[in-house]
Amino acid sequence: MTDRGSLADPTPTTGGARPGAPRTRLWALYLGGFLGPFGGQVVVPMLPEVADALGTTVPAVAWSWSAYTFAMAGLLLVSGTLSARWGRARTVRTAFLVYAAATLLCGIAPSIGWFYAGRVLQGASNAFTTPILVAALYAAVPRERLGRALGRFGSLQAAGMAFAPLLGGLAAVIDYRLAFVAIAIASGLLALVPPADAPPPEPGAVHVSQRERWRSLLNTRLARACGAAFAFNFSAAGVILLIALLGGDRFGLGPSGRGAVVAALGTAGLLTAPQLGHLVDRFGVRRVGLVAFVLLATVTLVTGLAETVWGLVVAALLAGAATTGSRIVVNNLAVTSTPANPDGATSMSMSWMFLGSAVAPLLCLPAYGAGAMLGFAVTAIGAALAAVVLLPRRSAPAVREAAGVVDPL
Repeated sequence: MTDRGSLADPTPTTGGARPGAPRTRLWALYLGGFLGPFGGQVVVPMLPEVADALGTTVPAVAWSWSAYTFAMAGLLLVSGTLSARWGRARTVRTAFLVYAAATLLCGIAPSIGWFYAGRVLQGASNAFTTPILVAALYAAVPRERLGRALGRFGSLQAAGMAFAPLLGGLAAVIDYRLAFVAIAIASGLLALVPPADAPPPEPGAVHVSQRERWRSLLNTRLARACGAAFAFNFSAAGVILLIALLGGDRFGLGPSGRGAVVAALGTAGLLTAPQLGHLVDRFGVRRVGLVAFVLLATVTLVTGLAETVWGLVVAALLAGAATTGSRIVVNNLAVTSTPANPDGATSMSMSWMFLGSAVAPLLCLPAYGAGAMLGFAVTAIGAALAAVVLLPRRSAPAVREAAGVVDPL
């Protein structure tokens, strides 16, 4: 019997639906991966314009990111398991339609209260798209190519984060509402091509009840994925914030310069994600994960020593690649942790990932205020802890072999 609580990769199997089952359009999954972070980040460069239009302050509009994030993180705890009950196609189709309506609400909001409502609905509906798309990839591609597929998905997510500040800023020059209209149209179109539902069980297969799906989430492998997700994304979110602050404080960069440096993180992720996914397939989750987490911690720590703008850009590029590799590893670890409920496992780990990004400003900013190096040191702790979480447990080889555990190392 296989030890599902272990961090070792489960025995490789061939993914995908059985012949005759509806096909999942992979391009739609990848575009859905782009839309989530793009819609979340697009408001960043247009804060002054939104504040002026709604008669409020920039900090008040900035809080809409927290509204988006906490709504998404809360529902991610349950969205995947609920989608397994409702069906992937119906869940994703409904979520994209709600996302479209919520985005339009943001665009036409007459007051900050209505804008908050739209952002909360955006975050809530995104909780029912991104993790389900990852689980659909797991079901649609062969096991030996899962890392590459998650790499492509990660590259589109990185592209969404990289291009949101640029395209959102360009839209704000004309009218910030154009960005929300474009996102709503894209979301409505993606609702037309949802992923295929999980195939019906084979004849004679054991039926998994909804209660058993919930109980299956109580396993060590998923717990470690959630811990690593929270810890690494604490560093990933914190280093983005501190790089932007350092660019202004130490090098006098204006908004466009700071935005360009921060965009380097997403660009690095876009360019390296497919290769990083291939490395996961070749060398295993633990090896690549340890390298990615240690690299993220190291780069975050030394960024505080940057003496030139180009040094800051190089640090941003390395941090972007390490963050993308970390995300691929965590998604891989989570989606393979719970065969009875891959949708629920993925959404659970993503919830902890977003909680890490929400907590980061609360700890990193006060530390940075006391000193730049202290701020970056505190921020690096998260990625270092993620590496510790991923360290292998020591057990006798005979016991591991008897348990059916295959160690990728």
